[in-house]
Amino acid sequence: MADSHQDLAKKAAGIAAASCVESGMAVGLGTGSTAAYALEELARRIKDEGLHIQGVSTSFASDKLARKLKIPLATFYDVLRLDIAIDGADEVDPSFRLIKGRGAAMTREKIVASQADRFVVLIDPSKKVKKLGTRAPLPVEVLPMALNPVSHTLTEYGAEPELRIGKSKDGPVITDQGFWVLDVHFPDGIDDPEGLNRLLNDHPGILGHGLFLDHTSDVLIGEADGRVVHLQA
Repeated sequence: MADSHQDLAKKAAGIAAASCVESGMAVGLGTGSTAAYALEELARRIKDEGLHIQGVSTSFASDKLARKLKIPLATFYDVLRLDIAIDGADEVDPSFRLIKGRGAAMTREKIVASQADRFVVLIDPSKKVKKLGTRAPLPVEVLPMALNPVSHTLTEYGAEPELRIGKSKDGPVITDQGFWVLDVHFPDGIDDPEGLNRLLNDHPGILGHGLFLDHTSDVLIGEADGRVVHLQA
């Protein structure tokens, strides 16, 4: 089956992101279908060009893929700072603010992004939005016992929280940290991302969430014809 236009756009962005990596770098390895194309290209460069890197994964899934592709892995016990991190996003607004977490890896993704000197976000055109929260819900990672208090706070805020349920299992999706995920819907989008960010950061029982407000340095927008638009903050 031929690749879809969206897959081709993701692949173009992934290849472009991998081209930003140089030998000797410590690299954050993102999670998701778009980031997977970048990992595949990094593996090709390691094999064909002798590229030497250390990768720090953002999830069990990216760790597993990197091992399969024979990308050398490290942890923050081995390296404290990363030269670059590459990852996808569910939404990107004109101010380079993001919603991430469709793969439920947003907490580890934010840790990796915060430790990177350069955070490169790779997307297809469908992920561009004028206002966050208009196309994708905001994932919030919660301690199970805090589910109702967190949900109540978000409902009072005017949002519509929904527990993410596993598609092939009974019960909620479980993150790599053993927490649950609330997918938080905003009927009119997120009016005040900074205020919401503070609310979520301060609420007991929330481990992390998918608002990335001041991490992004570059956005690579892949097109189905192989072209890539490169935007810098």
